Amino acid sequence: MALSDQNPDELLAYRPEVSAPEDFDAFWQRTLAEARARGGAVKAERVTDRHLLSTVEVDDVRFPGWNGEPVAAWLLRPRGAEAPLPVVVTYIGYSGGRGLPTDHLLWSAAGYAQLVVDSRGQGHDTPDHGEGDGTQWAEGFMTRGVDSPDNYYYRRLMTDCVRALDAIVELPGLDAGRVVVAGGSQGGGLALAVAGLAPDRVAAVVPDLPFLCHFRQAARISGEGPYLELTRYLRWHSPHRVETTFATLDYFDAVQFARRATAPALFSVGLMDPICPPSTVYAAFNHYAGADRTMTVWPFADHGGGFGRNTAVQLKWLRQRGLAPQQ
Repeated sequence: MALSDQNPDELLAYRPEVSAPEDFDAFWQRTLAEARARGGAVKAERVTDRHLLSTVEVDDVRFPGWNGEPVAAWLLRPRGAEAPLPVVVTYIGYSGGRGLPTDHLLWSAAGYAQLVVDSRGQGHDTPDHGEGDGTQWAEGFMTRGVDSPDNYYYRRLMTDCVRALDAIVELPGLDAGRVVVAGGSQGGGLALAVAGLAPDRVAAVVPDLPFLCHFRQAARISGEGPYLELTRYLRWHSPHRVETTFATLDYFDAVQFARRATAPALFSVGLMDPICPPSTVYAAFNHYAGADRTMTVWPFADHGGGFGRNTAVQLKWLRQRGLAPQQ
């Protein structure tokens, strides 16, 4: 596999013009206000078997998301922790859900609380009810409801992700002033969306090889992965749906959210990534509004990035910014 799309020097300067819809902020204010107006209760049930996980407590959480519909999450904490803990809110990659609690033990091992948010329709515990004319043509989630911003799948999923932060204030033992939003691929794009939609609620954002960035570029150059769903959709519906499709996607482009995010940010990129090409990641990074932004570059990596080595980078970076648990 060769270096993807641009050389490193070009990527450092890559800051494309990406126009936001005139009503972008009003659209999202309305969306979140409507979701919150639906109400709904946050519920948590302890599920840990002490004999299986002796150092971690796990709660099965349900919180109201889009349209007040219950969204599943796992809450993991070090057993017996007393002080309010910094919490890492984790969003999941494309086609995945929250999985099992044993899939997510790293952050609690480091002393953090972790809220692992299910992805509606992609996981097994949070259904999605498709809407809009575009749904009948959808190969996957990328084009579900893409006929309009109101109907698009990611409107529902991104709303769920913001509402997870609303749930934190109702869950005991969590420090709502030290919330880190994180994820890889789709999860990284969702973390950027939340950082841009709720900048006053986020203490740091950690997007690894983020998806959902610079759709117009991604549809042209991606060689693998979910962006190809979009490319195939446009191929079969060209030219009459091309501009209307991108007009919808402009409301969900992580570049727009990055422009509105101010928390310290730790990105990562793989320079041989055919799924989330480096230029799409740098488009979000170079537009990021916060002054404290860092890019971890894996020059010979594909979409796996730095794998386990990236964890140490993240833990050290969070500690340097005063977001480590008390020892």
